[in-house]
Amino acid sequence: MSFEQLGLLPELLEAIRTQGYESPTPIQSKAIPVVLTGEDVLAGAQTGTGKTAAFVLPMLQILNKRRRTSKNPRALVLTPTRELAAQIEDSVRTYGRHLRLYSTVVFGGVGINPQIAKLRKGVDLLVATPGRLLDHVGQRTVDLSEIEILVLDEADRMLDMGFIHDIRKVLRLLPEDRQNLLFSATYSNEIKKLADGLLNNPRVIEVAARNTAAETVAQAIYRVPRSRKRTALSHLIKEGDWHQVLVFTRTKHGANRLARQLTTDGINAAAIHGNKSQSARTRALGDFKSNAIQVLVATDVAARGIDVDQLPRVVNFDLPEVPETYVHRIGRTGRAGTEGKAVSLVSDNERRLLRAIERLLGRSIEVASITGVDLSPKESDLEPPPPPGSHRRSQGNRHGQRRRKNASNDNRPRRQGSNNSSNNSNNSNNSNNSNNSNSNNSNRSSSAGSQKKRSRGPQHSR
Repeated sequence: MSFEQLGLLPELLEAIRTQGYESPTPIQSKAIPVVLTGEDVLAGAQTGTGKTAAFVLPMLQILNKRRRTSKNPRALVLTPTRELAAQIEDSVRTYGRHLRLYSTVVFGGVGINPQIAKLRKGVDLLVATPGRLLDHVGQRTVDLSEIEILVLDEADRMLDMGFIHDIRKVLRLLPEDRQNLLFSATYSNEIKKLADGLLNNPRVIEVAARNTAAETVAQAIYRVPRSRKRTALSHLIKEGDWHQVLVFTRTKHGANRLARQLTTDGINAAAIHGNKSQSARTRALGDFKSNAIQVLVATDVAARGIDVDQLPRVVNFDLPEVPETYVHRIGRTGRAGTEGKAVSLVSDNERRLLRAIERLLGRSIEVASITGVDLSPKESDLEPPPPPGSHRRSQGNRHGQRRRKNASNDNRPRRQGSNNSSNNSNNSNNSNNSNNSNSNNSNRSSSAGSQKKRSRGPQHSR
């Protein structure tokens, strides 16, 4: 099948040819015709399968049918992270270059005033992270009452990150007569519950078995004592002459430490995570894409939206606590039909996590061996490891105030009344802790249930 057979506009086909694409991916060939009909869609697509174009192309064609009559956006794309939001908006500009449509992106970590200026000029399509979008709503710098198309991209990650309350707040601001598109790489009970409350008789589109990794990614594990992981990683990178290596760690502190250690070993590395400023994250990602740095060490949140053409290799320095996160991680490589490799360094205390991942995949992962380096365990490897999450709990009191202060800047879900969070962040810790406890209880009670749309007439007949 060709893009011409999908019924796309000549202007869109020209933009596609300019990008060098000749034929659609499976998710594109299945989703684009359905989206063009105006139906709601529930799509299961792995990371790197071309799903962004699967909703951007038909969305641009629908919006191009008629001109906007106000400055308010007509299409909204919600994403979990800044990097993914920026990537999607870049795709909108790329594919819509020959159309008279306007778009912008809003996310935390950067100044809000330039975003306000762009919104005031008027946009057809808005890409946003939930927290910053609600900041704009609170300041009345955006009006969502004319949204015709809503896209939830990487919905599973938004739920994992605790954005369900923010999503429900946004839904209450949208007109009921709209088209809804939900894209998720993995399925869970939470995703099903969200879909049941959001979608109206949706078309379900799947291009691979649920909760599986792309077949183009070769997976392997190395059994390594936890104290020797840094040694093993440095050895693999040097001996294998690895370049453009994306390494995942479980914590921000761990990402910083590993990047410093690799640099000490003579490997040019940088870290990217939520505590980094947006300019630092953008610079590190740019250096990684241009091969100015050899290794990018990232946390799961910061890695969302990292899209590097033909990224050869992903390394799990720490296995994730959530098995579905493993699928997202290794989906950074093997994209758009290219081949990639995913390597995991697994210590004895991570066997439980490995078994959970293999159960999700439905198969065992090949075990490889490392030679030419001493990986014998140290005494510390014989001690019982701390329980999962203990690092986060121990860091909570020390960094809790900073997390509250930077909630909207770190892709974190907003708390109730967060429009005033910046003014209240300097209050005493005791009052903050008690207020946060009460606020969390009220959030859970006020957000119970899901929003069910009423039956609607033909799409776009407003």
